Amino acid sequence: MNSTIQKKYREMSETLSPKSVKNIHGVLHKALDQAIKSGLIKSNPSDGCELPKIEKSDIKPMSDEQSNAFLAAIKGHPYEVLYKTALFTGLRECEILGLKWDCVDFEKGSILVDKQLRKRHEKGGEYYYTPPKNGKSRTINPAPFVMNMLKAHKVQQTEQRLKCGPVWENSGLVFTTDTGGHLYVNTVFNRFKRIVTAIGCPDVRFHDLRHTYAVNSIRAGDDIKTIQGNLGHATAAFTLNVYGHFTNEMKQDSASRMDDFAKTKFNL
Repeated sequence: MNSTIQKKYREMSETLSPKSVKNIHGVLHKALDQAIKSGLIKSNPSDGCELPKIEKSDIKPMSDEQSNAFLAAIKGHPYEVLYKTALFTGLRECEILGLKWDCVDFEKGSILVDKQLRKRHEKGGEYYYTPPKNGKSRTINPAPFVMNMLKAHKVQQTEQRLKCGPVWENSGLVFTTDTGGHLYVNTVFNRFKRIVTAIGCPDVRFHDLRHTYAVNSIRAGDDIKTIQGNLGHATAAFTLNVYGHFTNEMKQDSASRMDDFAKTKFNL
């Protein structure tokens, strides 16, 4: 039985990603464990199966030069506030698309991230709301300029709503179409790709805005636990695993700066 499952995993690896195969293995392993408890089998035949290795993808945050070019390119763009919010909060694209005004607290300067807007995979699939990626809501406190930007955006949206009158769709969303409906993932993505291609960064992904926020948070002095909470990672260990090398680079840079300072000031 073990060899049969192993063979199946190898076949799946030809068409599925290592992560997908691992997820399937997890479901199967759990089901077989339940079969043991029910007395249907004596041992778990999926134990000992070798799974394809998940290659860790390189994190590629935008450089300061790229970020400045991007900010200049989106000035006046219909999605300027959306893209800036992504860059300076680290929210996932689906979290931004699903963000509603009742989750934005201007008095406390906070944003509750308790849902995301997803699209079903089939062609013409409908949009629906789900909890955040790890199933847990979180509250973040963006920089004041981000909250001020959102406040101005709300005023503009109110003006647009009054202009539309009865045509306006009261979705309650922060980022909407001209008539108040939800934005489409492909539209946001395609416009983003046109912008980054125009500034000479065609390989930059929307998710890299999130990585850029995380690395800039490290550079600004935030600790890993704080960054974990803001990004909505399940554990600080995961955050450290993803971004830890940037922390190490900063430590090395700090040591070099201290070395130069000491040699200059104290003739060492």
